[in-house]
Amino acid sequence: MKDLFGNALLDYQNGNYTEDIMTSTSISDEDVLPLPYLFRGFKDMPKLEQEALKLAKGHILDVGCGAGSHSIYLQEKGFEVKAIDISQGATEVAKQRGVIHIEEKALLDETQTFDTILLLMNGTGIFKELSQVSKYLSHLKGLLNQGGQILIDSSDIKYMYEDEDGGFWVDTNATYYGELDYFISYKGEKEAPMKWLYLDFNTLKLACETVGLTSHLIIEGSHFDYLARITLA
Repeated sequence: MKDLFGNALLDYQNGNYTEDIMTSTSISDEDVLPLPYLFRGFKDMPKLEQEALKLAKGHILDVGCGAGSHSIYLQEKGFEVKAIDISQGATEVAKQRGVIHIEEKALLDETQTFDTILLLMNGTGIFKELSQVSKYLSHLKGLLNQGGQILIDSSDIKYMYEDEDGGFWVDTNATYYGELDYFISYKGEKEAPMKWLYLDFNTLKLACETVGLTSHLIIEGSHFDYLARITLA
C-alpha cells in the first residue's frame, strides 16, 4: 500500500494542499473527496456522526480515525479516547492535531476493552466482504466492556442498482450487492484497490444475532444511510 490517503492528509496538515483525493468504486464513477472535509469540526459533520458522538460514553475506541476529528471532539468533552488507523500518515496527522492516544493498528489486532467503539464514515466498510462480517463482529464483541456499545454507520446501496422503471438489476447469483472494489488516486498516483462493504441494516442485525449481539437502529439519514447501536445480547 502506498498510503495515498495518509499522504494527502499530511499534505493538508502541513500546508501543502493543492488538490483533493479522487475516489471511485466498481459500480460508480470517479468522485472528489475534499481534504478539508476530513478535518471538519462537529458543526460540519453529518447528523449521523453528530448523534454517534453524543451517544459515546466511557472509555472510547475510535476505529479508522483518519485525521482524528471525532477523537479530538470527544477529548475536548473530557472522554478518554484511543484512536487507531492502518494509515501511517493518518496516525501522524491525528497525533499532530492533538489526539493523545493514537496507534497505527488494524482493528483485528486491538486487544483492550472499551465502553464505546466507534466505526463511522461507513464503518462497515472495514469488514470488506459479507463473509468477513461475523469474524469482525465476534472480535468487536470481545472488546466490549459489560454494558458497552458499538456505534456504527453504513448505507443500503441497493438504490444504486435501480433502473429507470424502478426495478433493480442486482444479480441474485452474484456476491452481496454491497461488496465493492474501492479505488483511490491522489496527485496522479493510484492506490491498490481495496474491498469495501456497504451493509443494509437488516443484514447487519441478522449478523449481530448470530454472534450474540443485538443491533438497534438509532437514526436514518436522508439518503439510505443509518446509524446503529450494537450491544451484548
